[in-house]
Amino acid sequence: MLKRQEILTKFRVAPGKAFRLKDHDPEWAGDKDIPKAERRKFAEQVLTEDVSDLAEAQELLYADNSWSLLVIFQALDAAGKDSTIKHVMSGINPQGCQVYSFKQPSSEELDHTFLWRSMKALPERGRIGIFNRSYYEEVLVVKVHPELLIPQRIPGAKPGKQFWKERYEDINAFEQHLTRNGTAVVKFFLNVSPDEQRQRFLERIEDPHKHWKFSLGDLHEREFWNDYMQAYQVCLAATSTRWAPWHVIPADHKWVTRSLVAAILTETIRGLKLQWPRVSADQQAAIEAAKQELS
Repeated sequence: MLKRQEILTKFRVAPGKAFRLKDHDPEWAGDKDIPKAERRKFAEQVLTEDVSDLAEAQELLYADNSWSLLVIFQALDAAGKDSTIKHVMSGINPQGCQVYSFKQPSSEELDHTFLWRSMKALPERGRIGIFNRSYYEEVLVVKVHPELLIPQRIPGAKPGKQFWKERYEDINAFEQHLTRNGTAVVKFFLNVSPDEQRQRFLERIEDPHKHWKFSLGDLHEREFWNDYMQAYQVCLAATSTRWAPWHVIPADHKWVTRSLVAAILTETIRGLKLQWPRVSADQQAAIEAAKQELS
C-alpha cells in the first residue's frame, strides 16, 4: 500500500503543471497486486488509526491556538461528501469543529461579493472548519449555468474566458490571504464515476428511508456531466496552489475515500508544526502547590 507521503503526492493536483481529470480513476482502490478484501481491511484499519490521530491533532490545534484549518469538499451529487465528513470527523471534539453546507445564495448574499458568505463562516484559530460545497460553486455550477450570474448584478459581468480567469485569481488571492494569516486550506474533490452515481441514485429511489436524499434536480444535472467535468478540470488546474492544494479523491469506494481523506487531513495538521503551550516557572510552581494541596 501507499505510504503517507506517497498518498499526498499521488492525489494532489500539482500546482502549475498539466492536469487531466481523466488520468484520475474514480474506482481506484489501492495496489492491484493485493486482494481487494485485504486492501479494504487495510484501508479501514488506517481510517481507524487516522481518526484517532486526527482527534489528537485537533486537540493540539486547539491548544496551540495559532492556526485554524479550513477543509473544502466539492463533488457532484451522491459522491459521498456527507458520509465522508461523518465518518472521518467521528472522533473529533464537536466543540472544535464546525460544518457549513452552502446552498443557493439568499437575496442578502447576492447583494455581496461571491466570497462574502464564506468569509463569515471561516473557522477561528484553534478550530477546524468544513465547507460542504463552497465558493467554488461560483466557478463550477455558475460556469455550467451562466444564467445564474444575472441575479448577482455584477456591473459589466460577461461569463467569458477573462471573467472566469479573474474569479480564479480572486479565489487564489483569498486563500493565500487566509494561509498568510493562520488558516491552512486543504481541498478535496470527490471523484465519482457516472455509473456509480447512477447506482447510488437508484439506491436512494429503492430505499424509502433514503427518499429524502433524492431530488429530481439531481437527474437534471446528470445531463451536464461532461460540462461539469470540464469545469472541474479547468478549476482544479487553475486553483491548486502551493498554499491551498487540491486533492482528487477516488469516490466509487467509500472506504477508499474516507481513508484517504483522513490520512491527508492528519498529515496536513502535522505539517503545521504545532506545539503544546509552554508552562512558565510561576505556573509550574502553582501546579506543584496545587498538587501538594490535593494530596
